Amino acid sequence: MWAVSKGAALPSPPIAAHDERQRRFEAAYAAHHGPILGYVLRRTDNPDDAADVIAETFLTAWRRLEDMPRDYEARLWLYGVARRVLANHHRGERRRSALADRLSADLAVAYRPPEYTGELAQIAAAFRRLPAAERELLALSGWEGLDPGQIALVLGCSRNAVRVRLHRARKRFAGELARDQARSAQSSAQVPNGDLA
Repeated sequence: MWAVSKGAALPSPPIAAHDERQRRFEAAYAAHHGPILGYVLRRTDNPDDAADVIAETFLTAWRRLEDMPRDYEARLWLYGVARRVLANHHRGERRRSALADRLSADLAVAYRPPEYTGELAQIAAAFRRLPAAERELLALSGWEGLDPGQIALVLGCSRNAVRVRLHRARKRFAGELARDQARSAQSSAQVPNGDLA
């Protein structure tokens, strides 16, 4: 498109080219997103992985829009892009899995969980019975030494929410521990029938 001003012919600003590029991409996305998504979902283990692969596939399509065919072959081209993205994804998964296995084996050799007896066993048992979210709060506070403001940053919530939840977790933990101690005291107070004369 040419703009004419006082007899001078000037090229239109590049905005028109950008708009055309965007329209072409949006049309390709609308036409092919469904089939490509199905292709990717059938080749990934979960929707999160599929979303990552789809995002990377269409990001590649945007970057290489000039290379994408304009007709029905666009879908085939996108399948090829998705196939390469999936291959990279699966290679990354295998590397992460191998690393996790290696780290797990190293930790299995180097780390032995502590075995508790007596009161420490009761504390550990009471702690394990708490819901995972409450164990995490207590662990961040007690083991990591974080204050409520720092815990709020770790968990992505407000300091006040941490204070309230931490208070509840401590109260529940104290209740669980008191129940264990009461059971222990009750069982040690009972005299076996064979000991009576």
